Amino acid sequence: MTRRSLRWLAALLVAVLAAGCGQAEPAPEAWHDGRIFLATGNTTGVYYQLGGGYADVISRHLPGYEARAEPTGASVENITRLAGGDMEIAFSLADTAADAVAGRGAFHQPQPVRALARVYSNYTHVIVRTDARIKDFAGLRGKRVSTGSPKSGTDIIAGRLLTAAGMNPDRDVRRFTLSLPETVKRMRAGSLDAMFFSGGLPTPGIADLLSRDPDTFRLLPIADLIEPLNATYGSVYTTAELPKDVYRTPTGTPTVTVANVMLVGADMPDQLAYDLTRLLFTYQGDLIRVHPEAGNFTRQSAAGTDPIPLHPGAARFYQGG
Repeated sequence: MTRRSLRWLAALLVAVLAAGCGQAEPAPEAWHDGRIFLATGNTTGVYYQLGGGYADVISRHLPGYEARAEPTGASVENITRLAGGDMEIAFSLADTAADAVAGRGAFHQPQPVRALARVYSNYTHVIVRTDARIKDFAGLRGKRVSTGSPKSGTDIIAGRLLTAAGMNPDRDVRRFTLSLPETVKRMRAGSLDAMFFSGGLPTPGIADLLSRDPDTFRLLPIADLIEPLNATYGSVYTTAELPKDVYRTPTGTPTVTVANVMLVGADMPDQLAYDLTRLLFTYQGDLIRVHPEAGNFTRQSAAGTDPIPLHPGAARFYQGG
């Protein structure tokens, strides 16, 4: 029995008990019995926070549906579970989603996913311990480095950055694929020299690490790697300065950024995709109160998901239908 089947049985039991108490059941025509699961990311990351806020908006404002955010290993896992029918909505980095649509990279064939919206941008954090004496990105060679959760967007970007710098990700560094909470724990303990994380600003786990031990860790600038990245992967990557005020660092840090997208299955009904997209903007203020990154997209920017095709229902919303 799959995890989804177990959840459905639990939901059915709740519905039966609710009916016995005189409570209304979800409308029978609701897709997937009115249950929407959101694939997010690590529990100390922005995906999980925003996913929880969006799930609450859906549950409160979309009649017949109840939504719940699920912690995951992020982008690749999210897309795999979405395509497999285990999730209804998934957060992903745009580069990983582009790989999924094209059937390349971690995906052996094109995945049946569509976009609801392009949302905020992720900033790549490369953090080193000051006692590891890593002066620049090339100094990661031979060091103990966490490249993020297995099958996460962070892990993919980390590998691509190391390759762009002329290093083999599996031979030239001592690579660990760890979740953000475990990475932070090991960075503090001194059993890692450096770490990667791709996330919105601020990422709670990163803020906790840098605020507690400001003299022990520092951010590396990596924006100079954009040319070899774009030569290989096109314009999906951009650069920006990670502002000093975000983590109270002495200076801003030039880094590599990539957009985030919200994905659904190609088989989602058009009206549901339309309604889910509408809720993003109708209740954007509620989402901003959950995390400020929810304010960093507009109706115009959200429609720019290329090369990931918009779901027809989302496209109708953006076209004013």
